[in-house]
Amino acid sequence: MQVKDRTFLITGAASGLGAATAERLVNAGANVVLCDMSDRVLNLAEQLGAQAKACVADITSAADMQQAVNTAVALGGESGLSGVVHCAGVVSVAKLVDREGNPADLDSYARTVNINLVGTFNVMRLAAAAMAKNPPGDSGERGVIINTASIAAFDGQVGQCAYSASKAGV
Repeated sequence: MQVKDRTFLITGAASGLGAATAERLVNAGANVVLCDMSDRVLNLAEQLGAQAKACVADITSAADMQQAVNTAVALGGESGLSGVVHCAGVVSVAKLVDREGNPADLDSYARTVNINLVGTFNVMRLAAAAMAKNPPGDSGERGVIINTASIAAFDGQVGQCAYSASKAGV
């Protein structure tokens, strides 16, 4: 897929891999919709210029992500949303049982799995529905989704059972 003049939705775009991806795509001539829970994404969109729009959004929220997808479809014009680079995620650190014999916090585990795994599914399902409406490209593609996992899915670290489990699911 050629990225020039195409529109991409990037989650976790306020920093790190998401921000670097946004900069790379804009430099290659793509339009980007930057999605993050942090309002720092607004500053990045301003820095990147007219090719970038920002959405402060929670990837686990169907309404937030539908709005982000709709923004990307509108920005894409006739070609719609061409792709997603999904970088959003969180890490929680907790051993199953701490030194005092207390079990890990279930709410923290569930939050990590909800954001990293359920949030990924939410982004994919909404983006795929939008991209399915695109006309096929030269190679027959209608769009692309790139999800970010982690080596922790295969080689987990001490205290990262929720992160490892959620990234293995991705």
